[in-house]
Amino acid sequence: MEENRSGLIRNAAAALDRTDTNNSGFRGFKRRAERMTQRLIDALYPKYASVPISRGRALNEAAELAEKCFLAVLHDAEQAKRALNVLFSALPEIKRQLDTDLAAAYRGDPAAKEVDEIILCYPGFFAIEAYRLAHVLYREKIPLLPRMMTEYAHRRTGIDIHPGATIGDAFFIDHGTGVVIGETTTIGRDVKLYQHVTLGAKSFDVGPDGTLVKDVKRHPDIGDRVIIYAGATILGGDTRIGNDCIIGGSVWLTHSVEAGKIVLARAAVTDGPLTRDAMQSSVLDSAML
Repeated sequence: MEENRSGLIRNAAAALDRTDTNNSGFRGFKRRAERMTQRLIDALYPKYASVPISRGRALNEAAELAEKCFLAVLHDAEQAKRALNVLFSALPEIKRQLDTDLAAAYRGDPAAKEVDEIILCYPGFFAIEAYRLAHVLYREKIPLLPRMMTEYAHRRTGIDIHPGATIGDAFFIDHGTGVVIGETTTIGRDVKLYQHVTLGAKSFDVGPDGTLVKDVKRHPDIGDRVIIYAGATILGGDTRIGNDCIIGGSVWLTHSVEAGKIVLARAAVTDGPLTRDAMQSSVLDSAML
């Protein structure tokens, strides 16, 4: 029986090998990409690393891992070198942005007693860290690796931010589980999302050959100082949420909203969206949100 099983395994392995488009550079790629992401995060905030590490050592380990990852997806040493230079040159600006995200979290959550708590305990901040690193590589059109980086955070936190999204300073995701932010989403400054918010696509254009049309605007634009409560779904590439809007919990939106409006879930059972000027928000906040 054991000899028969061994033969079956050898035959199956050989048959599967013949179906592979071999790229030996991808062996261990996922693990290297995740370790690279973690070491970059450790370098940004070394005091909070899971193992004692200096910023210099974290950067050195991240650079070694990044070089191997870049070579796997770019297949060119010079391109890999340029990608590494771009990533490391961007780290001070990434750190500046993350510090604004930290400040927004501390300012926006009465449960946050100190910044240390946000860095160590808040899944939303971890997801934003991975996103801001990956977004730099996405802008440079690095294949695959940016998605691997945000998927590492997705797996750990349940928060799915596509690296192609454009997100301004002072971004805060409170609680966070189930948040989805699509590739062509834009988000302004000082925006706050709660759990299970989806910023997604309304529909997909189909080409003459029946395949989905890619590289088009599919996801909404969110203005500055917008708050989106738990379970809200906002869809469509031509959907714009204006500055200073409040989107209530469980709202379903596929149309734009003017600046300074509140949208409530009751809109789903009325003839049109239930909106109120922002000056009335204090009444609606206590009674209906």
